[in-house]
Amino acid sequence: QVQMVESGGGLVQPGGSLRLSCAPSVRPFNSFTTGWFRQAPGKEREFVARISWDGRTTAYADSVKGRFTVSRDNTKNTVYLQMNSLKPEDTAIYYCARPRGLYADIAASEYTYWGQGTQVTVSS
Repeated sequence: QVQMVESGGGLVQPGGSLRLSCAPSVRPFNSFTTGWFRQAPGKEREFVARISWDGRTTAYADSVKGRFTVSRDNTKNTVYLQMNSLKPEDTAIYYCARPRGLYADIAASEYTYWGQGTQVTVSS
């Protein structure tokens, strides 16, 4: 069973930065799209960003475009989400996920394997 493992969350002040990491519990990793999602209390899980298996194609939610950057290092079996200019509304549990197949777009239903999530809190 594939398990995704997120790390890097924490408490940060508005305007600050965090970098989240995501690694799978089993290989291979570098043949699949990886997505980032988030869920705030009382809200639906929403798409944040995704990256193709080779890192050449990315997509972002409008709410994070220009502030967040998704990247991957397949030699380290890790996908990153660099989050800059954080706002209180970015507060949520952040999840990384992988589809059963090779490709997925922005719908959470397209992703099969999920991590437990990492908490990001933006507050002064």
